[in-house]
Amino acid sequence: MHEPQEIERSYLLRGMPPLPPHGEVWRIAQGYLAADASGGPEGRVRSIEHPDGRMEYVHTIKHGFGLVRKEVERAIDQREFARLWPLTKERRLAKVRHRVAAGDESGLVWEIDRFLDMDLVLAEVELPAAEVIPTIPPWLAGWIVREVTEEPEYRNSRIALRASGAV
Repeated sequence: MHEPQEIERSYLLRGMPPLPPHGEVWRIAQGYLAADASGGPEGRVRSIEHPDGRMEYVHTIKHGFGLVRKEVERAIDQREFARLWPLTKERRLAKVRHRVAAGDESGLVWEIDRFLDMDLVLAEVELPAAEVIPTIPPWLAGWIVREVTEEPEYRNSRIALRASGAV
């Protein structure tokens, strides 16, 4: 059986790029149940407000670090989210996510996250395989400072600690 995994590259941006008009905007609040910098399991709960006002709640557990990570994700209801949210105190972040299809044959979707509690913008793209090197879209290319996939300080769990003032 194939284990669920996430293959994702992350990039630090110098600011918020001008985005193509065909994107989708999500408002995300997420908190970490365990912030483990050693690459151990990382539990997270997230609320997502979609453009139509619909709310989605997700519980995710990730294992590992870097480009390829094991990821198990499940939908939860608002009641379970409300029960778990207090357990994330001092390990939370808020961001606006812009999801933009690459617009080419790759089928990739770029996610531009603007963090609300700090001056930070990251771009992420999930890939079908670790060997895939994504083509950077022209609207994004000039905004990339560097790839930060392997830099622990750019993991959302670490960002949540900084945003909450815990580090």
